[in-house]
Amino acid sequence: MTERKTIAVVGATGAQGGGLARAILSDADGGFSVRALTRRPESEPAMALAEKGAKIVPADLDDVESLRQAFDGCWGAFCVTNFWEHFSPDKEQAQARNQARAASDAGLHHVIWSTLEDTRDFIPLDDDRMPTLMGRYKVPHFDAKGEVDQAFRELVLPVTFLRAAFYWENLIYFGSGPKRGEDGVLDLVLPLGDAKMPGIAAGDIGRCAYGIFVDGAARVGQTIGVAGEHLSGMEMATEMERALGEPVRYVPIDPAAYRALGFPGAEDLGNMFQFYRDCETVHRGLRSVELSRELNPSLQSFSEWLEENAGKIPLE
Repeated sequence: MTERKTIAVVGATGAQGGGLARAILSDADGGFSVRALTRRPESEPAMALAEKGAKIVPADLDDVESLRQAFDGCWGAFCVTNFWEHFSPDKEQAQARNQARAASDAGLHHVIWSTLEDTRDFIPLDDDRMPTLMGRYKVPHFDAKGEVDQAFRELVLPVTFLRAAFYWENLIYFGSGPKRGEDGVLDLVLPLGDAKMPGIAAGDIGRCAYGIFVDGAARVGQTIGVAGEHLSGMEMATEMERALGEPVRYVPIDPAAYRALGFPGAEDLGNMFQFYRDCETVHRGLRSVELSRELNPSLQSFSEWLEENAGKIPLE
């Protein structure tokens, strides 16, 4: 029997890593096994993965030695960071560099780095259409990842750069879903104008990553953007109206108004949506639904995602 190739999955109990871990574990004939990296090996999500056959390994993204040990003996690794855990671009970049160094030391055959484009390549810091944040970023959670891509390149890693899209789960957990207006009608408020936004089910990102590992060396060196569908705010509202069984009204607002909402990360997200709107051709062009479906034949459309998840969207 051929020995299975072990994939070290960073963030295995999170959205992207969890999707990848489940995709590997559900394919008994795929030839891969999961080494699930987590800071909390005793957590319920970690135990659930263990019950399905994953090997649970403690690791800390702030500790490069723990990552070296976790990557040792693996064939590949899925590397990811979570900006929203700490809101620090510097911390995110340090964690990414730790993963790159550990992957290099382990001599891995294939690494996927979950990244995003550096928006400053399209909207320079001196472009006053969009405010500069933290003194050196336009969209911090995008730009920090795009900037640290170079760490993976400098180490000459066999890397595929994976660019995700807007999680539809943000409608459930991140407050992006519709809210009731004064007249009782649900309003989907987004600073998108008429632009179409690539979106995807979070689990499908992991399943696309699995497709990249299956393709192997053919994907090394590529930058792959994934999406389940490209939809305008109006189209999203129409689909939600159908799924929720009541009217949903799309309300486009100015990004400045969104930035002024005051919740943690509002400025960053306001700039992100403005990037989606003002650089629509670039952002959409980097995310192919067709390629995503090639990598992941079970790729969900927004309407399919809503069939399973509409009832989880909090309606205020």
